[in-house]
Amino acid sequence: QAQLVESGGGLVQAGGSLRLSCAASGRTFSSYAMGWFRQAPGKEREFVAAISWNGGNTAYADSVKGRFTISRNNAKNTVYLQMNSLKPEDTAVYYCTASNRPPAFVGTTGTDYDSWGQGTQVTVSS
Repeated sequence: QAQLVESGGGLVQAGGSLRLSCAASGRTFSSYAMGWFRQAPGKEREFVAAISWNGGNTAYADSVKGRFTISRNNAKNTVYLQMNSLKPEDTAVYYCTASNRPPAFVGTTGTDYDSWGQGTQVTVSS
C-alpha cells in the first residue's frame, strides 16, 4: 500500500480558493491512479475527483465540475486538488487515496481505492 500525506487545507471565505497536495510514498507513484474524497460532519464520504496514472483520464463529481481541478506530478510523487469558487457546502475533511484498479481507470467509489491519507480539513465560511 501507499503512504499518503495531505496538506493545504484551511479556512477560506466563500468564493475563495485553496490547493490541496498529497505526497505519496511506498509504491511506484506513476503506476496507479489517485483520487480525492471528502466527508462532511454527519454525512457519508463522497467522491470528489480522480486522475489516471499519467493524467490522461480524469473524473469529477457533478458538484465540483468546473470549480475543482485534479492534477499530478509524477516526478514529485504528488497529486493536487485546485479548488476555486469555494462554497460553504464544500466544507469537509478531504482525503487523498491511491487506487487498486488498473492505472488508467479513474474510479469513483471507495472500493476502487485501498490506501488513504489522514485527511485535511477545509472550512469555507459564508
